[in-house]
Amino acid sequence: MKKAYVFPGQGAQFVGMGKELYDNSEQARELFEKANEILGFRITDLMFEGTDEDLRQTRVTQPAIFLHSVILANSLGEDFHPDMVAGHSLGEFSALVASRALSFEDGLVLVSKRALAMQKACEAGHSTMAAIIGLDDGVVEGVCAGIHEVVVPANYNSPGQVVISGSEKGIDIACEKLKEAGAKRAMPLKVGGAFHSPLMEPARLELEEAINQTSFNTPICPIYQNVDALPVTDPTRIRENLVSQLTSPVRWAQAVRNMIADGAAEFVEVGPGKVLQGLVKKVAPGAEARSA
Repeated sequence: MKKAYVFPGQGAQFVGMGKELYDNSEQARELFEKANEILGFRITDLMFEGTDEDLRQTRVTQPAIFLHSVILANSLGEDFHPDMVAGHSLGEFSALVASRALSFEDGLVLVSKRALAMQKACEAGHSTMAAIIGLDDGVVEGVCAGIHEVVVPANYNSPGQVVISGSEKGIDIACEKLKEAGAKRAMPLKVGGAFHSPLMEPARLELEEAINQTSFNTPICPIYQNVDALPVTDPTRIRENLVSQLTSPVRWAQAVRNMIADGAAEFVEVGPGKVLQGLVKKVAPGAEARSA
């Protein structure tokens, strides 16, 4: 029976995340303190005792979730035996560090740069995202393609659940048209901008430079990356896919299906929350999914 470890993305954060690890493990404490040094501010204070508002800042959210996930994976020690890994958006960086394709330090630096670049791209224009429930992927794609604004599918989360991303005007028009097409719900999301859309191109260019200056290793197991949902172990291809990730959709449902086709019978979510377990069960009702 193969085991897949999956790592959550933005939105899974909560006040107090990681505190138990910090309090109960010297090794975890050292990694958290190293992170405070690398980032130049005490992210642990915001994670453990901050406010929801503090944690919603992209510059805090992304490294916070990354740290919780990676340090939790590290705390599993010899029990961490992945046959395959995957991460949802930001979670791909956690998966790469946990599978040893990236060092802890390099992963944290890239996540911090990614968060700042995305924040900057968000501030450059009025953009947002919306969750569309109850339509086939093809219908959502067709409606988005027919709108003369930037609006694209951004996250293929599970059957009948696609998140779209684009300009505020484009999202408004798309939500109306998708409701007319039969969507059960079309809900604007409280996010900073149009992640995984062409509007993230300035952030992609900024992050590409940092990614190209970073060393990547062969991971200890295949990683199913967001861009194509296929298993990858080649460091060059991992790097290329990571560069493309910011402006490409997250093919999560496809990745879960591919992992199951390759033998995954148990999915272990490593990090805050249980969002990915829910998505896995929607994609594959028979699969076992649990928290680490």
